[in-house]
Amino acid sequence: MLPWKRLLRPLTVLLLTAAVTVVPTATATVATAQAEAAPSRGWNDYSCEPSAAHPRPVVLVHGTFANSVDNWLGLAPYLVNRDYCVFALDYGQLPGVPFFNGLGPIDKSAEQLRTFVDKVLAATGAAKADLVGHSQGGMMPRHYLKFLGGAAKVNALVGIAPDNHGTTLNGLAQLLDHFPGAADLLSTATPALADQVAGSAFLTKLNAGGDTVPGVRYTVIATKYDEVVTPYRSQYLDGPNVRNVLIQDLCAVDLSEHAAIGLIDRIAFHEVANALDPAHATPTTCLSVIG
Repeated sequence: MLPWKRLLRPLTVLLLTAAVTVVPTATATVATAQAEAAPSRGWNDYSCEPSAAHPRPVVLVHGTFANSVDNWLGLAPYLVNRDYCVFALDYGQLPGVPFFNGLGPIDKSAEQLRTFVDKVLAATGAAKADLVGHSQGGMMPRHYLKFLGGAAKVNALVGIAPDNHGTTLNGLAQLLDHFPGAADLLSTATPALADQVAGSAFLTKLNAGGDTVPGVRYTVIATKYDEVVTPYRSQYLDGPNVRNVLIQDLCAVDLSEHAAIGLIDRIAFHEVANALDPAHATPTTCLSVIG
């Protein structure tokens, strides 16, 4: 093999990895301090009793390369301050890789979600939970709902920039076919990344027979500036009880991309709150940033 071809193979994998991650958590460099010094700021309180106004606990599901703290430093307090019982899990851990989660096989991550939801329901006494996920965290729960009995325990799934039908990474993923062994290396090193490439075996199974399952309400909140899950319309779901939202239709000047919409975008947060409590929803506008 020519020397430049030896370089291109690992480079392709590196580029794909970087493009998928694009730091779904912008504060990953301080994950250790946050996780140890201030792990909850009000969430993951197992003594929390759901109120009559918000009778279901909310389970937050982080994205690829994220964790239960960093991904939710914005949204978790937002919901806690609105009287929700909020919980967040870590999933998809790889041996020897601390703090950066969501990397293991997605079907196995869905099993971890099942265990965590059962724990939350047992602690709170609620019959069902609501799920809110960012990126992979907005898509992975669909495996739980469809194949692991989650539909009986979940009222609503809200996906923020979810890769429901995978991503082309603006065509970058297609380069894998030109470099023998690159796809195998990607799958072996970080299975969750391979599972999220459009057309993967995981996504083919997940979406076969329809995007949704009966009894669950689905909301997708997308941004047209998403540079990770591309094209952004691939995030949308088809089926009953689905609401697909483009954040720029609510506020045209919202410039959030893939990371920001889940981390800091209070316009998106307001729409999450609407999805969790549609009976008391209020219009989401640019002014929601101060709401």
